[in-house]
Amino acid sequence: MKIATEKWVAGGIAMAVAGLLMAMALGMGRPVQAAPAKVPVPAAAGAADLHQPGMRHARVVFAGGCFWGVQGVFQHVKGVQSAVSGYIGGSAAEAHYARVSSGTTGHAEAVQVTYDPAQVSYAQLMQVFFSVVHDPTQLNRQGPDHGSQYRSAIYTDDAGMRAASLAYIAQLQRSGVFPAPLATRVDGGKAFYVAEGYHQNYLALHPDALYVRINDLPKVEALRQQYPALYRQTPQLMMTVSVR
Repeated sequence: MKIATEKWVAGGIAMAVAGLLMAMALGMGRPVQAAPAKVPVPAAAGAADLHQPGMRHARVVFAGGCFWGVQGVFQHVKGVQSAVSGYIGGSAAEAHYARVSSGTTGHAEAVQVTYDPAQVSYAQLMQVFFSVVHDPTQLNRQGPDHGSQYRSAIYTDDAGMRAASLAYIAQLQRSGVFPAPLATRVDGGKAFYVAEGYHQNYLALHPDALYVRINDLPKVEALRQQYPALYRQTPQLMMTVSVR
């Protein structure tokens, strides 16, 4: 289970119990908000620099740890039409937070990103994903969260996007910007299941939640600082959420 007790709070756990568990898990002396410390990565080049002329809508699923922060960052990227939190990799029957949190379902917490290639390229989305969204060198974990449900992965059924993803991972490996090998997997042929409604737009709706302040708001700030041309102040929120 994730030590982010706001998720338990969102699921209905009493606030007093949540506060006690947070104090135990994170420690009373932990800073409320960490400074952005994300790795600048080179822009995609060669085969990784995919162009999609004539397309107005394209879709990809990014898995990079807790979906609150992944969704929150991409909602602030110009050209992203929607970013939806959900699960991918397992069955429909297992696509529920309580089950996915066990780490035994095959699912990853993930975000389905729909974007306009005329406004933001797939190469730019990958650059954001590998630099400010998550640490791609961490295997089956991100920050305080541990388990295969927090793996680093890209899911797409588009051959061109798959090839570009693999090419960019190889480019980043050669560049030496990361101190360890990348753990990111590229996969396809997997169904995406929309997560419960209380997980959608979580960063925007709960900016004062302790987990968000420590782990997710610094990612949005890193996006603003490192990619000012891509950053938009007002996030593109998911308007219709799951009622599961």
